Amino acid sequence: MGYEVKGVVARSKGAPVTIETILVPDPGPGEAVVDIQACGVCHTDLHYREGGINDDYPFLLGHEAAGTVAAVGEGVTNVAVGDYVVLNWRAVCGQCRACLKGEPKYCFATHNAAQKMTLADGTELSPALGIGAFAEKTLVHSGQCTKVDPAAKPEAAGLLGCGVMAGVGAAINTGAVQRGESVAVFGCGGVGDAAIAGAKLAGATTIIAVDISDTKLEWATTFGATHTVNSKETDAVEAIKALTGGFGVDVAIDAVGHPAVFEQAFYARDLAGRVVMVGVPTPDMEITLPAIEIFGRGGAIKSSWYGDCLPSRDFPMLVDLYLQGRFDLDAFVSETIGLEDVEEAFEKMHKGEVLRSVVVFGK
Repeated sequence: MGYEVKGVVARSKGAPVTIETILVPDPGPGEAVVDIQACGVCHTDLHYREGGINDDYPFLLGHEAAGTVAAVGEGVTNVAVGDYVVLNWRAVCGQCRACLKGEPKYCFATHNAAQKMTLADGTELSPALGIGAFAEKTLVHSGQCTKVDPAAKPEAAGLLGCGVMAGVGAAINTGAVQRGESVAVFGCGGVGDAAIAGAKLAGATTIIAVDISDTKLEWATTFGATHTVNSKETDAVEAIKALTGGFGVDVAIDAVGHPAVFEQAFYARDLAGRVVMVGVPTPDMEITLPAIEIFGRGGAIKSSWYGDCLPSRDFPMLVDLYLQGRFDLDAFVSETIGLEDVEEAFEKMHKGEVLRSVVVFGK
């Protein structure tokens, strides 16, 4: 029979989102239907609306979500009806060349639901990152469901589904921050602040937050930044070197995804340091660096895909740290809103007024 629910849809490039009736089919083999309890408003959803991902309109937006499994299809064994889950967009296949060589975090053939959700007139929807969670229910591949402790509040836990995991993972997994190291994070929005929190969890002793907004720099200190640099007023590279004995940091994380910021991160690291790009650039952007500097500085230049995470490993671990009071997921939630407030939340996010607006169903 399927389900009829309300969801947030982007019908065309740049057009305001609308609340539509969504038809969600019963789950087929390997699929699950999830009752969404909360879903964060992420920059990626705005990129979808603006045509920055692809042009497969209409999109069912939303992907940073937590909820409970409402139904499962044939052959599903990893979750059952009633399980509390955080949704992920890297459901590893176990069979591609990355998985077979023991690197499932780079899985090149991640699973999504085979069936399509539609509008009431039968128009097929493209769910954001294969999830589409700005809806009361959504259809996903069961591998996109990661069970976590149900004691975690959904408005906090759901944020692990994208931005928070990307930032924490950029520090812990990709950057491999070690105890006693120094870290600089460029860009102090949700992903950047999560990278700061991740660096703190890993034991970094000097954590330098860089942004052009004093408000965002204040936020960064609540997540563990020991120093702040307003790069609109100060040369960020020189300031970072001054804070690290003239050497630069062990790990520099670009959470913006802009060539000028990446160049700052590149020159702000110590010899043999690591540079990590986790901010998402646009397709037209290019980076030019002297080859002798790339060679002469040594170390590593890395991009971070989804924080190089394994949801089955990392989501439960971070939820446990949250419940222990060691990782403040609640601090990322700037406000809770209803479905009808998503368009306004995009504007607040664009202006840098919030870390995360979170849609809470039933609000």
